[in-house]
Amino acid sequence: MGRADERRARQSGGSRRAAGAPGKSGIRRLFTWKKVLGTFFGLCLLAMGAFVALYMAIDIPEGNASARTQSNVYKYSDGKTVIARTGSGEYARENVSLDKIPKKVQTTFVAAENMSFYDDHGIDFKGTARGLLNTFSGKGKQGGSTITQQYVKNYYLTPEQTVTRKLKELVISLKVDQKYEKDDILLGYINTSYYGRGAAGIQAAAQAYYRKDADKLTVEEGAYLAALLQAPSSYDVLNATPTNKRLVMERWNYVLDNMVEMGALQKAERAAMTFPMPKPVQPNRGMKGQAGYLIEAAEQQLKVREGLTEKELAAGGWTITLNIDKDRQKALEKAVDRQLESKLDRRSKKKVDRNVQAGGTSVDPKTGAVVALYGGADYLKHQISNATRTDYQPASTFKPAVFAAALEQGSVNQDGEKITANTIYSGKSRRPVVGEGGGGYAPQNEDDKSYGDIDVQEATDKSVNSVFAQMIVDVGAKHVKQTALKLGMQDRGDFGASPAMALGTMKANTMDMAAMYASLAAHGKKVVPSIVKTAEHKDRTIEPKGFAADGQGISRQAADTVTSVLEHVVQEGTGRAVSSGKYHAAGKTGTSENNRSAWFAGYTPELATAIGIFGEDADKPRQTTLTGAAGGGRMNGSSFPARIWADYTLGALDGGSDAKFDLEIKDGAAWEPPPPPPPPETKPPETKAPEKPEEPEEPEHKPDPGKNQGQDQGQANQGKDQGQNQGGDHQGQNQGQNQGQANQGQNQGGDHQGQNQGQNQGGQNQGGDNQGGGDHQGQDQGQANQGQNQGGDHQGQANGGANDGQW
Repeated sequence: MGRADERRARQSGGSRRAAGAPGKSGIRRLFTWKKVLGTFFGLCLLAMGAFVALYMAIDIPEGNASARTQSNVYKYSDGKTVIARTGSGEYARENVSLDKIPKKVQTTFVAAENMSFYDDHGIDFKGTARGLLNTFSGKGKQGGSTITQQYVKNYYLTPEQTVTRKLKELVISLKVDQKYEKDDILLGYINTSYYGRGAAGIQAAAQAYYRKDADKLTVEEGAYLAALLQAPSSYDVLNATPTNKRLVMERWNYVLDNMVEMGALQKAERAAMTFPMPKPVQPNRGMKGQAGYLIEAAEQQLKVREGLTEKELAAGGWTITLNIDKDRQKALEKAVDRQLESKLDRRSKKKVDRNVQAGGTSVDPKTGAVVALYGGADYLKHQISNATRTDYQPASTFKPAVFAAALEQGSVNQDGEKITANTIYSGKSRRPVVGEGGGGYAPQNEDDKSYGDIDVQEATDKSVNSVFAQMIVDVGAKHVKQTALKLGMQDRGDFGASPAMALGTMKANTMDMAAMYASLAAHGKKVVPSIVKTAEHKDRTIEPKGFAADGQGISRQAADTVTSVLEHVVQEGTGRAVSSGKYHAAGKTGTSENNRSAWFAGYTPELATAIGIFGEDADKPRQTTLTGAAGGGRMNGSSFPARIWADYTLGALDGGSDAKFDLEIKDGAAWEPPPPPPPPETKPPETKAPEKPEEPEEPEHKPDPGKNQGQDQGQANQGKDQGQNQGGDHQGQNQGQNQGQANQGQNQGGDHQGQNQGQNQGGQNQGGDNQGGGDHQGQDQGQANQGQNQGGDHQGQANGGANDGQW
């Protein structure tokens, strides 16, 4: 074999070995290390080239106008009348020079945000990469920005989280770092940052939190302001949640510890430092009267329900039109002044009058619009809104939710009978409830009064605690809570699951209760009260809704049945103070434990309004009793709250309304008055002559004929005469009625009973020991009318006519 043949043989064998052995796949041949590294460096060069191009193309822009605080304009529902302007008042941005900020206070910001500030070149590539990754992946608005980058974002750009904005931030930060001194950049950052409380810049923040200028700030105060920048809305310790209070305290300590690490503080100096508690919020002067309460409620809704941040609102530029009707708002303010404030002496030494706080919310049940709100006498004097505060119990105004849940669930009582307005319960005070979950709870009725067996309607009329405590066990506390939430109440984590819930032991405000009663007026559709009509910005418009999505309320029949019961409360029960022939109303009173709050919540077909009066110690932040206010005793819901409600409702309805409730009531669920008792059986006259009565042991006492009272009535109740007979040391009451075929009389005696009946008259003479408190009582009854004759010791009073008489 020649060399050529050998070479061909070796090649042929090698090919066969290659075919039988593993080799490089197509993918591996495609992605070699050389190609991967080449691609990587190529992309890096491309990115660098792109960045250089951006750097050349982007210049430092003019300062963003939105970095300066603008006014927000608040208007009444007419869209014309201005309530107030905010954002450009006492705490507007006021730039200060660096020499007006103590050196160590300056350092607190470096320690809080960017310890390498004086050494870096304006950007943090590692933090920026993390921020870009978060932005790309949608994991949040977080990044490791330097002070320079944050200043650029505040002053030159917008806070939007986009890749384009982030790239611009990098380029501009590099150029700003090259163009300006570090101290100038730090000053710009401190002057343009937002600190909460409507304060933009350190000067405004110093005033807002410590009522002093920036040059008077201590290191401890500066550390707190620096800590605020991470979350200004959440880290205000006077309003923060327990969790946020802990976080801001950790942040404050972090800042000071970093200053020690930087050599700006001595350890001993740091160890002696204590947290500087800020001053309470100082309201804007344009917030006088009710304006502050209205604006606070609107901003709260925009932040909680509509998702606006405090910083976005504080930046200004918003035109916010409220649902507040100017005339109805005035009607509510005047009603409180007439019915409550005019009766109080707030300057008196009698402290209880100074402890009274009133609040109210009125909602249109057809739209969910909050048309009037009363937060207190003056926002500048009392910054806690009595309309939206949630530190008091709604008491018995919650009871309709228990009955509504019973109807909605088709619940039965302990005897297996379906619960309706006619269901009988024991009204005994301190009666232990029975059934699963009762736990032996035995609530006391008001004044510890017992009522015996009564129906649900009467129990609602008289607000009998023992009945509703048993009913909530029959229904189930969780079902009652679900129904309450479906009617618009808010779950603040304190509903509980005990029978005490029936008495309104959770925390609620007047807007919660107005929502619940408005939902009943709306036939069960869940009302979500909205004080904001529209909120308009140059590039955004918000139009809140006043109702929840369909299916989130309760059935119309359940809601309307509750309305029928609450109508009777106004007609015959504890709500009689609001009864008027000028409108149709339904409602319920409430008085909390120890008389710390008194309520009336009610509605007409056009308005649902909740009025609450609260006992708040004028000198200390604590709740106190209302008893004795305005020179009275215990303040019930049927007193001042009901009077304010009635006064306001009449004014808000322009003197009244003919609108009636259009009710669809569950079959058999509405209250049915019990039938009148049947007339007594009459017997034919006896033919046998009466036996001669025995002679009395004592001589008969005859009244002095000159001192008698009586009344004689004929067949058609003709005439009424009253007189009085007094003899010796004896007094009594004598009511008599002599009536024909269609009349009844009642004669009751003390020691003897008898029955005397004739052909055309039915009479009953009853006597017995200790009846009527006298010596002689009898009862003479006919068919259609009743009178009562009670004999004391010779004092008589006679009533007649077509009505019952009782004395």
